[in-house]
Amino acid sequence: MKKIKSDFFVKGIRCDGDLYLPEGVNKPPVIIMAHGLSAVKAFRLPAFAERFVEKGMAAFLFDYRTFGQSDGEPRHVVNPFHHIQDWLAAIAHVRHLPDIDTTRIALWGTSFSGGHVIIAAAKDPGITAVVSQVPFVSGFSSIRLKSVPDIILATYYGIVDCAQSAFFLPPHYSPAIARPGAFAAMNTEESYDGFRSIIPGGADWENKMTSRAFILLAFYSPMSYAKKVKVPILLIGGKNDSLVPFSAVQKTASRLPNCEFVALESNHFEPYTGARFEQSIKIQIDFLERKLLGKKV
Repeated sequence: MKKIKSDFFVKGIRCDGDLYLPEGVNKPPVIIMAHGLSAVKAFRLPAFAERFVEKGMAAFLFDYRTFGQSDGEPRHVVNPFHHIQDWLAAIAHVRHLPDIDTTRIALWGTSFSGGHVIIAAAKDPGITAVVSQVPFVSGFSSIRLKSVPDIILATYYGIVDCAQSAFFLPPHYSPAIARPGAFAAMNTEESYDGFRSIIPGGADWENKMTSRAFILLAFYSPMSYAKKVKVPILLIGGKNDSLVPFSAVQKTASRLPNCEFVALESNHFEPYTGARFEQSIKIQIDFLERKLLGKKV
């Protein structure tokens, strides 16, 4: 496997990207990958990418503006509409790379980015296939899982951050993860340890995100784009997911014209590691080999 640095720009801001290439394969298809809420590509995405590369497919991993090694100020800005811009720019960038087959491009998203890839595929008709793991599909449905005190705090902090941004003041930040009883974007029983389980040792990660996200998420609904996605899509939901209602994922699957829906006996973070990772990656490889490599069942 060969790893090549491959950055790109969105509105003049550099996004950090890595291209993983399989050895001895001429012009492989490519899978574009980015992470979910507040996470960066180093958080277990290479584990998925390496398994795809082993099967003769390339992978392109990137971080959103203001996250990881990407540029952009202020840092840790969670804005799903900006993330979609980053996805579309990443697709355009990959289409100009010389080492891959640009007619065979798949999108791979998980959690928050599991919703992003639905929208990106709806907006770009040249995509070949999509993989969406434990996807965030509806801000409204996820908000309904929060407690009333958390909703009140999220609304207050979100308004404060939006106001500070309007007056060019420093952002208001909130924790991305916390244990139950403490306020954060993700504070269910599984959230703190689950998120921490995907962070590699020695990683320099700050547990914070701009609070404006709480306002923006209320208006963010990848599910509403589902009928516009004409390409094959693999949707993987967790029956015990405490952050994304499984029923909302099922509803999204029913709206996708060309969907393979798989339900795992897992929570939100289990598919990243251990036995659930092995189960999920096997399903994903099977799907991608059929759709990108033309492998017969």
